[in-house]
Amino acid sequence: MVDEKRLANAIRALSMDAVQQANSGHPGMPMGMADIAQVLWRKYLRHNPKDPNWPDRDRFILSNGHGSMLLYSLLHLTGYDLSIEEIKNFRQLGSKTAGHPEYHECPGVETTTGPLGQGLANAVGMAIAEKTLAAQFNHADLPLVDHRTYVFVGDGCLMEGISHEVCALAGTLKLGKLIVFYDDNGISIDGEVAPWFSDDTVKRFESYGWQVIANVEGHNSAQIDTAIQAALSETDKPTLICCKTTIGYGAPNKAGKESCHGAPLGTDEIQGAREKLGWHDAPFEIPQEIYESWDAVTAGQQRQRDWQAILDRYQAKHPQQAAEFSRRLAQQLGSEWGEKSAALIADMAEQGADMASRKASQMALNAFGELLPELFGGSADLTGSNLTAWQGSVDVNTQPAGNYLYYGVREFGMAAIMNGIALHRGLIPYGGTFLVFSDYARNALRMAALMSVRSIFVFTHDSIGLGEDGPTHQPVEHLSSLRVMPNMTVWRPCDAVESFVAWKSAIEHQQGPSSLIFSRQTLAHQPRTAEQLANIHRGGYILKDSAESPELILIATGSEVALAMDAAVQLADKGIHTRVVSMPCCELFEQQDDAYRESVLPAKVTARVSIEAGESTYWYRYVGLQGSAIGMNSFGASAPGPVLFEKFGFSADQIVSQASRLLASQA
Repeated sequence: MVDEKRLANAIRALSMDAVQQANSGHPGMPMGMADIAQVLWRKYLRHNPKDPNWPDRDRFILSNGHGSMLLYSLLHLTGYDLSIEEIKNFRQLGSKTAGHPEYHECPGVETTTGPLGQGLANAVGMAIAEKTLAAQFNHADLPLVDHRTYVFVGDGCLMEGISHEVCALAGTLKLGKLIVFYDDNGISIDGEVAPWFSDDTVKRFESYGWQVIANVEGHNSAQIDTAIQAALSETDKPTLICCKTTIGYGAPNKAGKESCHGAPLGTDEIQGAREKLGWHDAPFEIPQEIYESWDAVTAGQQRQRDWQAILDRYQAKHPQQAAEFSRRLAQQLGSEWGEKSAALIADMAEQGADMASRKASQMALNAFGELLPELFGGSADLTGSNLTAWQGSVDVNTQPAGNYLYYGVREFGMAAIMNGIALHRGLIPYGGTFLVFSDYARNALRMAALMSVRSIFVFTHDSIGLGEDGPTHQPVEHLSSLRVMPNMTVWRPCDAVESFVAWKSAIEHQQGPSSLIFSRQTLAHQPRTAEQLANIHRGGYILKDSAESPELILIATGSEVALAMDAAVQLADKGIHTRVVSMPCCELFEQQDDAYRESVLPAKVTARVSIEAGESTYWYRYVGLQGSAIGMNSFGASAPGPVLFEKFGFSADQIVSQASRLLASQA
């Protein structure tokens, strides 16, 4: 029987060797948390290295992702498809072992971590998904969904404000299967944290409604084991296990100091650590008996077989629910989705109703929600303004099998929790706030795009058109900032029909997040032919054309499309052949073939004007340096929306004037 300390030292050896070979990285945390990881992964974590996507596996999240070599060591030692060559290639181009753990890039990595606190937030989302799906699918004798979410966090994660947002909510939701290990080593990059982090962490988490297990010796396997057992016995509260550790444990001169946090130990210090730890094997060499003691394949495969037996009985007794469960995990929308969703869009086009696009969004939810029980919505304390609740919404606070979560004023936490729900699978998360407050959620939006997860962000009150609340609430630069984010799909529909298409597209898009941008003010319905209706999903299309080849193209989105249509009528009266292009989604338009894009925006027509009540420089990619972009160059003002539109140049008359000057300058 291999000594537990020696098993933990395998993590330390691999971590310090890989960081040294890469000449960059963070050896201190893996060396400090190795003992905790040894107990958790060898005795409690339910997982199958041969099937990292087994649905009922426990989730393990390394929120302090700079210590990525801890996770890579664990995955390698327990039998995942992560060879010793990948460990040697730590932080090198093309390797599975990136500087911070990356979802999709390395088997067994449940989420991309690095921005501190967000892994913890993702874990809260995963625990919410587990609890919700268990309530929706489990029967007393058939616990189809029954797993835990374990998280490692450091001082930095708990200093980040997002930790307060999500942990307070986790306590309120009584997420009893969420277990967090706090690496209380007292060190961050700038040194000892006491001068800037003096929180009473125990009281803080107790006030959230958590079970807190304090003063666990993080290098004592027996104490760690006892703490985990206590965490498992508490089913009504999440648990925080506070582990006192030494950063860089085993390093003779750098242990307990910031010098081992984010830099290689150096060859002399590593040699000293080997002697102190009693590790006499060469770099990257792990004795066979240690591999055998760490190996989790046999036990993991048996656990999955046990679960498969439950699933088999479930399928026999509850075949319809079993089919629904499988459909959701496969992220399939059902055989009738395409036909029925298209029919709902056609019905909306036939109705021809004027309305705010936020109201149209709610109508889309009412329509599509009946077809998609996996929709899981919410809002950051703006449900009545975002209109994210629909007629089938059920609050999970009162009914665990529900589908709607009141997040409270927690925009960042909401977005990161949504990412965790999406990563878990089985639910399609959407959540709402005002567009201007996407700033609060910014890094979680970026992480959704980086991981290519299907989070649907609903942003209402999309421009100065919201009116009297003034520039603090009027988004200006936000549309452009979202559009330049790689892999983020941004929709700004001009009416109810485009709003329905935006929702359909976001639901069907599984390779990344979508931001749906909706208005507070009423938007006019735009009549369309069948061809125009079909072309909405292409992101940009001709909404109005001239009888002859156009000499001027107006490009608009959202509420400004109606202004472009009015301006086109006036320009036609002046004998100017004008085309109006509605561009609700630039990203999808860019994905169309050259022929289609040329048919909408022919290169020979250089007289182009874009109209959008936001920052305008983005639009020069479409109007060119010879064109004109009507937009905002200030932060708005407090006044009724129509007054502001007139003041800042958003009227048909002003568009006509600008277009006329442009044509004259090009004559």
